Amino acid sequence: MSKPSFVYVIYIASTPEKVWQALTDGKMTERYWFGNRVESDWKVGSPFALKRGDKKVTDTGTVLKCEPRRCLSYSFHPEHEGFENEQPSRVTFELEKQKDQVKLTMIHDEFEPDSKVFESIGRGWPLILSSLKSMLETGRTLQAHWYQEKLKREAKQVRQ
Repeated sequence: MSKPSFVYVIYIASTPEKVWQALTDGKMTERYWFGNRVESDWKVGSPFALKRGDKKVTDTGTVLKCEPRRCLSYSFHPEHEGFENEQPSRVTFELEKQKDQVKLTMIHDEFEPDSKVFESIGRGWPLILSSLKSMLETGRTLQAHWYQEKLKREAKQVRQ
């Protein structure tokens, strides 16, 4: 059985330099990724982490490929919501300059055939990448109402 993959293509009225910065700069990711921050030095073999606003690590991995302004790839292992036992998958961002815009192709693959993570990413990646596009083009980001509700539920459970 072949492994499932998720591919999302979006066109952004920006430059490869600005899109690259948005993908790799923790302060920028916090803006469009609903308070989540990527952390890495982006050298091949270095660790990657995604942290929520409360500094809790939600996902980890290893940088697999880093070609500034062209391609970024890392392994992706969720460490939350019962996904901890899943095998790592892979996230790849390919940037292609097209005159006054960038074609950004995001590929999330290398999932096991019965992956629960694969079932859930179809809701997350389109909103994250649309928020990235909105931030770079207008300065405004989008809201992830379902994510904010999830954080509220978790905070309530901790208080109980």
